[in-house]
Amino acid sequence: MEPETEIETEVETEIEEAAPVRESARGMAELVAIVEALIFVADEPITTKLLAEVLNEDRDAVDAAVTELQKEYEGRESGLQIREIAGGWQLATRTELHEDVRKFLKTRPSAKLSLASLETLAVIAYKQPVTVPEILEIRGVQSASAIKTLLEKRLIVTKGHKETVGRPMQYGTSKEFLIQFGLKDLTELPSIEDFEDLAG
Repeated sequence: MEPETEIETEVETEIEEAAPVRESARGMAELVAIVEALIFVADEPITTKLLAEVLNEDRDAVDAAVTELQKEYEGRESGLQIREIAGGWQLATRTELHEDVRKFLKTRPSAKLSLASLETLAVIAYKQPVTVPEILEIRGVQSASAIKTLLEKRLIVTKGHKETVGRPMQYGTSKEFLIQFGLKDLTELPSIEDFEDLAG
C-alpha cells in the first residue's frame, strides 16, 4: 500500500505544478501582441486591471507585457508610444512629434474652445475645486456660459458644495480632461501656453 500512496502523491504534486502553466499558456510575445491590440481598440485608456480580467492573466504578467511593449516602441524609435493616461494605458503620438501632428490637425476642422471657455478651464484646472464667484474674481468676467460649455464637453465635473454662505457649487476637471490633454494625473498639468493650442 505504501508504494501506491507515494506514487499517488507524486502524481498529485506533478498536477499541482503543471496547473499554473495551463492557466497562462500564452508566451510573452503573444501576450504583448494581444495587449497592444486591446490598447489600440480601446475608446479610452485601459487599466492594467481590466486587461488582466479580459485576458484572464495575472496583473504582474500584464504589467510586464506593457513594459515590454513600451521598450519595443522606444527601441525602433516609433512615432507612437504607450503612455499611462488618466489611470490607464493608451497609444499616443510621441511627444517630440507633437508640433508636426498639430500642423496636420490644424488643416482639418475640429471643435475648439472659445477663449472664454479656455480661460475658465485653466482657472478650474489650476485652482480646483473652485466656485463660480471665485472664477469671477480671478477672470473679472462672468463665466456661466463657459462653464455650461465645459460641462457639455465633459471637461469639468461638479465637486459638491463649498461649506460657506450660500453653499456654492464647486467645479474640478474630469477624467475626460486628463484624456484630452494626455495626462497621467493632475501633477502633469501643462503650462498655460499649452491651453492656448485649444483656442479657436
